[in-house]
Amino acid sequence: MSDALSYRPKTGEIPTTPGVYRFRDATGRILYVGKAKNLRARLSNYFAPLHSLHERTRRMVTTATGVEWTVVGTEVEALQLEWMWINEFDPPFNVQFKDDKSYPYLAVTLADEAPRALVTRTEGIKGARYFGPYPKVWAVHETIELMLKAFPIRTCNNANYKRAMQSGKPCFAGQIGRCFGPCSGLVSMEEHRRIVNDFVSFMRSHDKKLINELTQEMKDAAAAQQYEIAGKRRDQVRALNAVLEKSAVVLRDNVDIDLFAIEQDELAAAVQLFIVRGGRIRGVRGWMVDKELDVTTSELIDSMMRTAYNADALPPREIVLPELPDDAEALESWLAERAGRKVRLVAAQRGEKAALLITAGNNAKQALMLYKTRRSSDFVARSKALEDIQDALEMPAAPLRMECYDVSHLSGTNIVASMVVFEDGLPRKDEYRRFNIPESTDDTDSIYQILTRRLAYLKPDSSPADAAQPTAGPAADSGASDAAELEQKRAKFTYQPNLLIVDGGQPQVAAAKRALAESGVTGIQLCGIAKRLEEIWLPDSEYPVILPRNSDALFLIQRIRDEAHRFAITHQRIRRKKDISSILGEIAGLGPARVKVLLQHFGSVARLKVASAAEIADVRGIGPVLAESIYAHLRG
Repeated sequence: MSDALSYRPKTGEIPTTPGVYRFRDATGRILYVGKAKNLRARLSNYFAPLHSLHERTRRMVTTATGVEWTVVGTEVEALQLEWMWINEFDPPFNVQFKDDKSYPYLAVTLADEAPRALVTRTEGIKGARYFGPYPKVWAVHETIELMLKAFPIRTCNNANYKRAMQSGKPCFAGQIGRCFGPCSGLVSMEEHRRIVNDFVSFMRSHDKKLINELTQEMKDAAAAQQYEIAGKRRDQVRALNAVLEKSAVVLRDNVDIDLFAIEQDELAAAVQLFIVRGGRIRGVRGWMVDKELDVTTSELIDSMMRTAYNADALPPREIVLPELPDDAEALESWLAERAGRKVRLVAAQRGEKAALLITAGNNAKQALMLYKTRRSSDFVARSKALEDIQDALEMPAAPLRMECYDVSHLSGTNIVASMVVFEDGLPRKDEYRRFNIPESTDDTDSIYQILTRRLAYLKPDSSPADAAQPTAGPAADSGASDAAELEQKRAKFTYQPNLLIVDGGQPQVAAAKRALAESGVTGIQLCGIAKRLEEIWLPDSEYPVILPRNSDALFLIQRIRDEAHRFAITHQRIRRKKDISSILGEIAGLGPARVKVLLQHFGSVARLKVASAAEIADVRGIGPVLAESIYAHLRG
C-alpha cells in the first residue's frame, strides 16, 4: 500500500486559521467532520505515513477520496459549525452517541389554563416545566403521589378536564380523589394556580422553609383544637419530607451542577450524567458510544456536550468533567450562548465533587460492562459473531469452541498463564485452566510452553496421563481426592477447540504456531489479538485481519481476551500473596496477625525490605528483637 494519498492537498494550501474540515468518499458522502484551531496542523496528522496512523484512522483516510475545509473567525464558530454539520450529515466515522433508554420526566404544564402534573418521555411540551430525568418511571409516579398530598393539583388529561368543566361534574379521577383541579369544584382557578406555583417552587428548590411553615401551622391548629386542619398539615409535612428523602443529598444546598463520567475502551464508551440541583441528585442519564475512530477523551467530551445540550436542554452554571477538553474556553462560550449566561467547565480533583465523580464513574464502568456482556450474550448476536469470525479467518466451520491464552507475571517473577473456554459464544468456566510456569525467557516462550503442555492432551499417540498437568480453574487437579472427578476433568481437557486465540501480535502467534506444529495436532485455527489496535493476526500473515469496529465478532473476541487476562491476573495475585506470606512466615515469632500488620503498615514486601530495623520496630506489636530478626532475614 502506497503511503501517498492522491487527494492530499499541498501543505501551503491549507490555512493556519480556525475552521471545520470534511472528508468525503467517491460518492460525495461526508465520512467525517472535525474542527481545528489550526487547520494545517490538524490535517497534517491525517496525512502522516499510513503505517504510522491508527488502523481506524487509516481506514477512514483511505476510504475518503477528498478533503475540504471551511475557515471561520474563532474556535467558538468552528465548534458551532461542526455541531451543525454533524447533526445534518450524520458522518459514519464521527462519534455516535446512543441513549440507552428514553427517560421519564415529571412535567407541569404551566401554559394550560389549569396546569396539570404528568409523567412524560416527550421533551418540548410548550410552556411546560420539567423535572428529572428520573432513572425509572415508578420513581416519577411515586414523587407525584407524594407531592399531591402536599399540593393537590390537576392530573387528568385535557379531554377529561374539558368535559368536566362543560358538564360541571368532576372527572373520574376527581371522583375517586386522584385529581384536584378546578373541575373538582374544590378550588378556584386562582387558588389552583397558586398551589401549582408552590408545587413548582418546591420541586425546583426543595426549600425546607415551606416544611417549617406547614409544621408551625400544624402546631397552631392543634393548639386551637382544629384537629382536622392539623391532620392535613401533618400529612403534607410527611409527604414533603418523603420527597426530600427520595433525593439523596450529595452536595451543599446551593450547588446546581451537571456531572459527567466516562468509561471507555478501544471500541466503545459509556457516559453517565448526574443532574444535581440544590445539592441533590435529581436525575441520572446514560449514553453508549460506538467509537468509529480512535478519539481522545477531549474529543469525546466535545461530542458529549452536543448530545447533552441539544434542543431545549440548557446547561447549568457549572459542569463537572473527568478532565478539561483542549478547547475548554471555546466550549464554555458555546454553552454560554445556549444558556444565556456564563457556564463554567471544571475538572474535579478533590473534595465532594470528586467523590461524586467516582460514583458516576463506577456507574459508567458497570454500564459499559453490561453493554458488552449483552452484545456477547444475545443469541442472534452470538450466531452472527461466530459466522463473521469464520469468514474473517477463512475457517471451514464456525468456531463453536474457542480457547484463549494469556500470560501474567510481576517483573519476570510468579509467571502464570490462563486458558479460558467459550462454547457457542458463551464462557464455560468449569473448563477454565491455570498454568504455573517455573522459568521463562519472555512472553513468547511462556506461550510456547503452555500450548505445548495443553496440546499434549490432543496428541493422537499420547494419553492424558503422559501430558503435563495444568492447574485447574475453580479447583486444582492435584487437590482432587475423587479419582472419577479427576478423570472427568482430564476428559474435558481433551476436547479439541476449533480456534486457539493468544493475547498478542505476530511474535506470540509465531510461538503458538511452533507449539502447534510440534504437537502434530491438526484441524485447529490459530490467531492472536493485539491490544493497541485490536488487530487479529494469523500465522505467516504480513497484514492483520481488521474486523469492523462495531461488529459483534470483534466484541466477542475482545470479551474472550479480557476474560483470559482477568483470569491470569487473578491467579498471579494469589500466587504473589502466597509468596509474600511464605517469605514472612519463615521468621520465628511472626504469625499471620503480625504479617498482616506489617503489610498494612509498609504496603508491600518491597518497602519492608528497604526499611531499617528501627522503622520495623516502630510497627505496633513488633519489638526491637523481632525487628532485628525480620531485618536480618529479608536482607539475608
